[in-house]
Parts: sequence; C-alpha cells; structure tokens
Amino acid sequence: MDIKAHFDHVNFNVTDLDRSIKFYNEALGFVKLKEIDHPDGAFKIVFVGTPDQKFRLELTWLRDHPQPYELGENESHLAVRVEGDYDAIREYHRQMGCICYENHEMGLYFIHDPDDYWIEILKVH
Repeated sequence: MDIKAHFDHVNFNVTDLDRSIKFYNEALGFVKLKEIDHPDGAFKIVFVGTPDQKFRLELTWLRDHPQPYELGENESHLAVRVEGDYDAIREYHRQMGCICYENHEMGLYFIHDPDDYWIEILKVH
C-alpha cells in the first residue's frame, strides 16, 4: 500500500480564545483562517495559521472547561521557522515576555503561549 498523506493541523485547547488568537498573530503572524461555533455554545474552534494555509493550528475553547489545562511533563511542542532577522525576532519575543527557554548551543529558543504550550523558534535555512 502506498499511502500519501499531508499535514492538516495540530490542536491546542485554550482557556481564552481571543487572548490566544491575539498571541499567535502578534508572536508568529498567524492569521484567523476559519471559525466553527457549536450551536449551543458548548465549544468554539478557530483555525489560525499561515495565509497560504500550509500550516494550520486549531485552537479549541470548551465552555465547560474554565480551568487551566494540565499539559503534563512531556516535551510536546510546536516548531516553526521564522524568516528575517532571527536576532531581532528573538528580541521582540523577549520584549513580549514569552521566551521560556533558550539553547544558545543549538541556536534555538522556545516561546510559550498564554496556556503554556511551547513553540520552538528556528531560523529558516
């Protein structure tokens, strides 16, 4: 069997959808691509990502889950490559207060979103 698949999306559950949309727009330039509202308001899903839709992140808000999400102790993370002046982008993230880990030896760093999901920031090569 010859399976041909392509990446569609990753999902993060979030506690404040507007705050998360704003963060991903400001920190990574992701734009709102699609929105799904459950008729009774039980959940709301917003896809954000690159305008060309080569990457989509599903942000899911659940009405009956107001508490912070327990993310566990694994090292799951999203990784993105940024174009432009990498050092200037890192400084911008530092000013935002969202850098949570830096590995100078490997030439990378991580930012975290309002729900503490980690995003690895890499240079385009």
